[in-house]
Amino acid sequence: MMRFCPKVSFLLVITLILTSCVYSEAQKCRPNGRIRGKKAPSGQCNKENDSDCCVQGKMYTTYECSPSVSAHTKAYLTLNSFQKGGDGGGPSACDNQYHSDDTPVVALSTGWFNDKSRCLNKITISANGKSVVATVVDECDSTMGCDEEHDYQPPCPNNIVDASKAVWKALGVPQDQWGGLDITWSDA
Repeated sequence: MMRFCPKVSFLLVITLILTSCVYSEAQKCRPNGRIRGKKAPSGQCNKENDSDCCVQGKMYTTYECSPSVSAHTKAYLTLNSFQKGGDGGGPSACDNQYHSDDTPVVALSTGWFNDKSRCLNKITISANGKSVVATVVDECDSTMGCDEEHDYQPPCPNNIVDASKAVWKALGVPQDQWGGLDITWSDA
């Protein structure tokens, strides 16, 4: 017959609980800083697709991380134009190219973009009872913003999937509701 020592069992349970708490805490993504907004020079902030422009003196939170990726990662879908002259700014970070609004492409928040590790990979985006596969072509920078390189737009929150019009169409979202939508996504 095997006997358990109550002290050993208690210590084992406490150790498991503490290990679980530490692991859980490590999985959280917390802000890593703030930047002060600068007013864009006249005509320098593209407001296409209801993009925000930085406000002089306003403090914006920055992140180097994003929430953990799962089979159903919760995110917020935003609208972006990856075409030349669009509100996405310059060419995409992954391939130094512009992309048609009719192509399902996305930019991911910095943590999910993960130093280009998802470049040109496919992700599946689900919402509205539908799914679409899109290609990751750019980063939605969560660490910087309010400067010329970022079109004087604020840093992205850490949970953004910034998508072309083709993604919004494929999800069946009425055009007058484009701009922001709770979604889930996963690597395809």
